[in-house]
Amino acid sequence: MVHVVNTLPKKHKMLILGLVSAIVALAFLPSEKATASKDNSENTLEIGKRYELQIKVGENEKLTDLNSEQAAQKLPEYDFVDHLVKNGDNLAIIFKRAGFSAQTLYKLVNTNAETRKLTKIHPGETLSFATAEDGSLAQLRYVISKTDTLFVTLNDEGQYDTSIDSKEIETLSKTARGEISSSFWTSAIAAGLSERQIMNFADIFGWDVDFANDIRKGDEFGLIYESHFVDGEFIGTGKIIAAEFINQGERYTAIRHTDGNFYTPEGRSMKKAFLRAPVNFKYISSSFNPRRLHPVTGQVKAHRGIDYAARTGTPVVSSGNGKVIKAGYSKYNGNYVFISHGTQYVTKYLHLNKRLVRTGQKIKQGEKIGTVGSTGRVTGAHLHYEFLVNGVHRNPKTVKLPKSEPLPRSELAKFKPIADNFIAQLERNRELQLALK
Repeated sequence: MVHVVNTLPKKHKMLILGLVSAIVALAFLPSEKATASKDNSENTLEIGKRYELQIKVGENEKLTDLNSEQAAQKLPEYDFVDHLVKNGDNLAIIFKRAGFSAQTLYKLVNTNAETRKLTKIHPGETLSFATAEDGSLAQLRYVISKTDTLFVTLNDEGQYDTSIDSKEIETLSKTARGEISSSFWTSAIAAGLSERQIMNFADIFGWDVDFANDIRKGDEFGLIYESHFVDGEFIGTGKIIAAEFINQGERYTAIRHTDGNFYTPEGRSMKKAFLRAPVNFKYISSSFNPRRLHPVTGQVKAHRGIDYAARTGTPVVSSGNGKVIKAGYSKYNGNYVFISHGTQYVTKYLHLNKRLVRTGQKIKQGEKIGTVGSTGRVTGAHLHYEFLVNGVHRNPKTVKLPKSEPLPRSELAKFKPIADNFIAQLERNRELQLALK
């Protein structure tokens, strides 16, 4: 190619050179649409950085909202109609009253275990119904408790989904204190305690104090307990945390440990090896008496136990862990149960209406073994209870009961600081009450 050019006349060579120079010059000229330059720092893009993409949307165009929270907020808000459950109502009646078919009821109830609970609704409760535009049941709302609400919602596939909305419970500690003027029950009620709290309190100290016979005017009680709130509204009391009882000048103190049991400040369990009384009784109809006059025969005969008068059918429990060594019926004892507790102790339960255990059966403390009755030679419904130590009858009311195992040292180290704090709080409350008298 170069040889051909060299053979051309000089005039032609100059013409070709000019054309080549012009082409090269055009190639280096900037484009009219080019806007980027080294000095245009505002428009410089950095590697690894995210940038918004600007999109122009026409008047008739809409962008899809991908924000899940915003989408959730746009879910339909149902208008509910409440239906109060009346005496004699069942789900079929309520659904018919609300305008929904038996087929809808069947489909909803058989969704899962949660919806089947609806079959056990009680009078006074409320079922709330939301109706869709086509007349179908869009959502059902059922308040299970003050904290939990069940929602049953129709999905896009025509099936029902369930969910439970649970509110957070706020737990605060509260205190109560009182002095007995007539009875523990009336004084505890006056102090603001519920019936359940009173019974729990008595259970804590029931190993050491006979609340039917040992209570005296001037005895004092105090406790620290849980109080539950939802959205600032009081919903009920919880567990007792710490408690004390001053009975006839003797102080008893109990602190709840993390295992759920109560212990003395020294770490000894409040539960003894035996219950003082194995039945909730009205009164003691006959005490332990070696020279008692028998109410039927009129003869002097030792009464080797205590008779607890109670209604027929009242539960009778084992006063301690043990093994049933005898369970049967006799002319004088009626239905009876004998339980052995280790090698030293035997307890006997006579005149039962029903026996609920058999010979050889292992029993735990507090386990139901029968019910109060009037079988055998008796004058009325009661439990005859005997307590034997090494084969010798002892007064169940006054016999010294063996102590249960204390907290181990490792647990005691954790327990003591907590116990000391609650004891101090109980003492402050007591001093405050004395100051207000």
